[in-house]
Amino acid sequence: MQWVHAETIVDAFLYLEDEDIVGLWLGRDKLPGISEIRGVLQSGVMLRDMPEGVALLDSDLRVIWANRRLLQWADRKEATPLGMTFYELLHDPEIMGPDFCPFHTALATGDQSHSTLHSQNNHFFKVHAAPIESPDSLRQLIVTVGDITEEILQEQKLAAIHQAGRELADLRPNEIFMMEVDERIDLLKDNIQHYLRDLLNFDVIEIRVLEQSTGDLLPLLSVGIDDEASDRRLLAKMQKNGITGYVAACGLSYICHDVLNDPLFIPGVANARSSLTVPLILHDQVLGTINVESPDLSAFSDSDLQFLEIFARDIAFALNTLELLVAQKANTAQQSCDAIHSAVALPVDAILNDAVHVMEKYIGHSPEVMDRLSRILQNSRDIKRTIQQIGEKMTPLEAVPADEKSQQHIGLRGKRILVVDEDDQVREDAHRLLEKYGCVVETAHEGDEAVLMVRRSGGNHAYDAIISDIRLPDYSGYQLMLRLEKVMDHVPMILMTGFGYDPGHSIVKAKQNGLHPKAVLFKPFRLDQLIDVVKTVLEATPDSPPKRDEPTEQTSSH
Repeated sequence: MQWVHAETIVDAFLYLEDEDIVGLWLGRDKLPGISEIRGVLQSGVMLRDMPEGVALLDSDLRVIWANRRLLQWADRKEATPLGMTFYELLHDPEIMGPDFCPFHTALATGDQSHSTLHSQNNHFFKVHAAPIESPDSLRQLIVTVGDITEEILQEQKLAAIHQAGRELADLRPNEIFMMEVDERIDLLKDNIQHYLRDLLNFDVIEIRVLEQSTGDLLPLLSVGIDDEASDRRLLAKMQKNGITGYVAACGLSYICHDVLNDPLFIPGVANARSSLTVPLILHDQVLGTINVESPDLSAFSDSDLQFLEIFARDIAFALNTLELLVAQKANTAQQSCDAIHSAVALPVDAILNDAVHVMEKYIGHSPEVMDRLSRILQNSRDIKRTIQQIGEKMTPLEAVPADEKSQQHIGLRGKRILVVDEDDQVREDAHRLLEKYGCVVETAHEGDEAVLMVRRSGGNHAYDAIISDIRLPDYSGYQLMLRLEKVMDHVPMILMTGFGYDPGHSIVKAKQNGLHPKAVLFKPFRLDQLIDVVKTVLEATPDSPPKRDEPTEQTSSH
């Protein structure tokens, strides 16, 4: 038998790697202390049972030793798969980087290196390699392995959610042109349902949109929700409106781990045991809520909350995009109708002016001509009304900004206004500004035209307000007021003038003759000033019907 002498116990253990070594004899004086032996044993147990994987590799990357955790992850039954390379141990995983040769890098440079491995069973491992020097100059590697599968899957899921969010309302220009508003909403609902089910694994889903003016939470999407619950009226209030109403009111997410012990919960599904509700928020404004439910207790984790909050932001953005598309479509339609209306407004007014002038000539002479002229008047007015109705139909009320559909101007709708001014621009502006609020505007160039328009404005075509410049081609606005008093019981007159310009003190005389003290507009006037003065005159108009002192076909004009 041949003996090999080793100076230290560490050297002795290294000799055991040689297959020709059959045993180890330690002199009593060479034995380590009890505490040292205990430390070695404890270190071994710690390495064996630690939650991270650990392996010792030789310079050929073959496994010298591996702990239990690494063998468990590698699904290896043997205690130590000697002779296998590290990659063989893990069934040849895919190297994802950043270092695609981490072990060779560590051996070649003497520095630590790391990389990520993807195993065949869809596990991800973070590998860290550090070189150690052996006394015989053989290089070995200590490799630590961490399971980062959950972290990687979370990152992948997060990236998928962001991609899904970008695709929610990602419409190509040709799709936007071809699709109606309802079709876009249906597409959005289909995409939301698809991603919530397939990506986030939610089966019971309810999305409600907050109506800002009333606080109602209107159903947008219901999947797996009972019909009664889906049709239930909910308001954005902290109490008596379920978790959905609470979340919409406070703008905070809410996890309900046990619906039976939560006072806020209102059942949406008969077998629901837990729920998760998240607000749809854009620019700090709550647009609605998204609620998911499960038949399991405590089914939703903080990760579910995080993912749903991220996706909820994308849903809110998509809903806002659709609102912008609707508003843009409404704006384009309104501009088109306004352009058409502006182009025909003054020519139609000219037809009206000519028609009433001719009617005055034929009163009592030709009933047939009078009938035809009356039809011309009616048809001319119908042209403008038809354009206005088409504009209203193409511009849905919900797409109009809140200040445009304010209830404070509702009293202007349908009011008939006659504007008398020689300036074409003033008459065009009157059409544009007043008809924006639903007024029916007709115009005249001079005083005599205005008198004829009033005389032929009986029945439903009577004027509710008459706006006139104080200086007309034939006479003053005050004189027009006096002439109109002969055919109207009450003249709802408004006079316009430039700043400081009042020839003959017409305004003073008109006020002395009954003109409302605030029924004066100074050019150039703002829209709000025009609206305020018109509303003031309308509110001051007596309820009694105006006098109808019109000549008939049987009477002659004097």
